[in-house]
Amino acid sequence: MDRELLIEAVKRQMPEKRYRHVAGVVDTAFVLAQRFGGDPEKAWLAALLHDYAKAWPTDRMERIIRTEGLPSELLDYDKELWHAHVGAWAVREELGIEDEEVLDAVRYHTSGRENMTLLDRIVCLADYMEPSRAFPGVERIRELSEHHLNEALVAGLDSTIAHLLEKGRTIFPLTVLARNDLLRQIRSANGASEAQGG
Repeated sequence: MDRELLIEAVKRQMPEKRYRHVAGVVDTAFVLAQRFGGDPEKAWLAALLHDYAKAWPTDRMERIIRTEGLPSELLDYDKELWHAHVGAWAVREELGIEDEEVLDAVRYHTSGRENMTLLDRIVCLADYMEPSRAFPGVERIRELSEHHLNEALVAGLDSTIAHLLEKGRTIFPLTVLARNDLLRQIRSANGASEAQGG
């Protein structure tokens, strides 16, 4: 499917305001991929598709989770998580997207996961910091993203976790695992650079 057809397919799934967010994520992911050595084409595609199912009714998403073998534990957590897994399933089924790396970036853009690929991290971070995003701490995330992909993403995950704690809501375990894994990578990289400098 060519780019214009993909864009039109995505636009049909959502209101105009949501598509403006998607377009911001696409542009941001493309820049981050160039900055951090990712694949700009895959970043473009995964970012375009990341919210494919976001505007779908929750009963439709729940039905797909139950009938298509998606992780049932999603149903125990915030509905905001559902669209990522449902979206990855849907773009494979409806658009014929078979690239597992792209599908994973769609699947985990909301929660994160351990051992996130470079593409996972780029799309997740772009979703946090695209230009229309306005929440406490987003400027710090943007500043960190100029030089430090993992640190910027930890700041994004921290903002999500803090928001959920403030609202008294449950935290999806993959988000905590993703944050801890990124922190370990940051500490390991800092230790290696200190060892080389020492």
